[in-house]
Amino acid sequence: MEWLGLQFIGDNTADGQLLMTSSHNPYLVVLAFLVACAACLATLHMYERACNAEKPAAKTVWRWIGASSLAGGIWAMHFICMLAFESPLNVHYDLGITIGSLFIALLSAAIAMLALLQPPVTRRRLVLAALVFGLGICTMHYVGMSAMHSSHLQQYDPVLFALSLLIAVAASYATLMLARSLRGTSGLAYQFFKYFISLAAGLAILSVHFIGMWAMHTYTPPEGAFQVTIENNHWQLALTVALITLLLIGSSISPALVDKKLQLKEHDLRRVNALLSQLDQARASLQQVAHYDPLTNLINRRGFNQLFAEKLIERASNNSMLAVMFLDIDHFKRINDSLGHDAGDELLKVIAAQIKSATRNHEDVVARFGGDEFCILFNLNSREEARNMAQRIMLKMKEPIELAGRNMVMTTSIGISVFPDDGNTIDELLKHADLALYQSKDAGRNSLHFFSSNLKARASLELQIEEELRMAMRGDHGLFLHYQPIFDLKTGLVAKLEALVRWQHPEHGLLGPERFIHIAEANGLIAELDNWVLRKACQDLATLTALGWTDISVAVNCSALNLVRVELADEVESALRSSGLSASRLELEVTENALMGNINNTSQLLRQIRALGVLLSIDDFGTGYSSLAYLKRLPLNTLKIDRSFIQDIPNSSQDMEIVQAIIVMAHTLHLQVVTEGVETHQQFAFLNQYNCDFIQGYLLSRPVPFEELHALLQQLNKNTLASLDFSTFQLSSQ
Repeated sequence: MEWLGLQFIGDNTADGQLLMTSSHNPYLVVLAFLVACAACLATLHMYERACNAEKPAAKTVWRWIGASSLAGGIWAMHFICMLAFESPLNVHYDLGITIGSLFIALLSAAIAMLALLQPPVTRRRLVLAALVFGLGICTMHYVGMSAMHSSHLQQYDPVLFALSLLIAVAASYATLMLARSLRGTSGLAYQFFKYFISLAAGLAILSVHFIGMWAMHTYTPPEGAFQVTIENNHWQLALTVALITLLLIGSSISPALVDKKLQLKEHDLRRVNALLSQLDQARASLQQVAHYDPLTNLINRRGFNQLFAEKLIERASNNSMLAVMFLDIDHFKRINDSLGHDAGDELLKVIAAQIKSATRNHEDVVARFGGDEFCILFNLNSREEARNMAQRIMLKMKEPIELAGRNMVMTTSIGISVFPDDGNTIDELLKHADLALYQSKDAGRNSLHFFSSNLKARASLELQIEEELRMAMRGDHGLFLHYQPIFDLKTGLVAKLEALVRWQHPEHGLLGPERFIHIAEANGLIAELDNWVLRKACQDLATLTALGWTDISVAVNCSALNLVRVELADEVESALRSSGLSASRLELEVTENALMGNINNTSQLLRQIRALGVLLSIDDFGTGYSSLAYLKRLPLNTLKIDRSFIQDIPNSSQDMEIVQAIIVMAHTLHLQVVTEGVETHQQFAFLNQYNCDFIQGYLLSRPVPFEELHALLQQLNKNTLASLDFSTFQLSSQ
């Protein structure tokens, strides 16, 4: 036998018969090899499509197309190789047997594809599929060879026959294993691996064919007559079979490639849709975050303004009314300070639900603007409807709320403005509702007020005062200090001076602190104003010191809002350093309510100030919490009794007992006592009798400007309190 033109088996005889020699056309063999490789490549494409198919029907279609491509390619390769077989004898083929071999190849290929695609792909299943597929290839080969009819005799070498079967099974198993591992690769590695498998599988199938041909021995006919070699030209048929097979294989690869591109585009489209869906969800989440309060799930200020604008246009076109209601929870800060912010958040959730339940329908818009401030927007036909809703909310708020093991009853202050009576724009209506809310707070809280024109005038006046106050502080003109002496009852001499700020307004004349302090607090000016007073008082006392008043100290009031600023200690130290005063000659006065606003932070700040050597006094004692607990915790030096306890002495025995108890308590805690508002001889005598340390009031001296202070101090210290003629003193002090 000849392999690609070489003799495989030399001349031999068997039973007197001559062993025939044969050869193969090398060009047709190469053509057969290319057909086999193309069939394997097409099968891998079909396998990929079947693996990626999402529908069972599509998976089945690709599986059968792959099996048909593989079977057709192997059969065409075998047929072309048989046409490449060149023998000196006249050979013809049985068409029925040849077609039958094709069905054998198709069946074995279908089984192999099924084994690869049916999960799970176990080693045992692969061995079984390789055995079936290998047997199918060998069966197709030998059935196809049996279709070859001639006058020669055929015999097969059993060893080579078994070898062809073994190679077929081993090659099938290796190919199936490589095809299965192909699913784990991608990119250039995937393409390289796929072409490598195609070439290796094509070579293995071709090897099985030629080993089978090698196993076949042909002998001369029995009569021993030697026939002349017949030249058979099968080029035309071989090329026709190859062309048809390659066209069929190409026609199967083309839709596979198209399907792959379509599937990739479909996957891309799904990814785009998924991204769009995620984008919509993100947009909805951002919309929720941007327009809703995360704690109460109510609309926030931004969402409220958007709905407000829509409703305002609607009500303006209908010539109907619209109400804006501001709500502020009374003394809510105490909840955060006493029970913590978590408890405060839980309380806000309950309050939000109560407010929502008191509204009329879904058209009413309830929003949380921040903190404990809520706003309601609703349609109405008369102002009385707004009043009724506000009263319903106030009544609902009075229902007990269980929080942290306590039953609480909260109240609210409400301000209302109405469109179109109180304004035509969002800003106007919100500002006017806010002004009405502040009027409710000033009226003692737990009340409701509608906006009125006098509120606007008051707001305009306060705005003007705010601007002018800012200019007065920056330009250092208009503001000045009055000083009221504080007498030591033991020595009868002036021991301290209380610094009291005044403002000489260009239009309204001399203004006391009650006219502008609350404006400074509401507009963030109080820290600057307190610092101005502190520095001015230290400078004035330094001037008095230069005049010889070295034993007098000065008391400066500190606002509650300023007391929470950590910068206060540095500002006090800076004022002392710039004036050159000793820290012990400065005393800061703070109110009870300021101390209890945030007792932990306040206590820490006061200890920092006390560490500088500055004295600390609690002002207006008795009007706030009056708790021994915080008196023990805070580094205080002095306690000042409010004037409200002195006014009715000696007519009120109850006030006398209260003052006496306060003095005893303060002395027990090693605190000195100052009583302010002393205006009568009887009050002075009572305080002197019960060992009050210091007194302050119009009986002894009114507050005077700094320019008059030196002369006043000289006059006051000429006489002690024991020998003082009060009638003479009062005339001179005026």
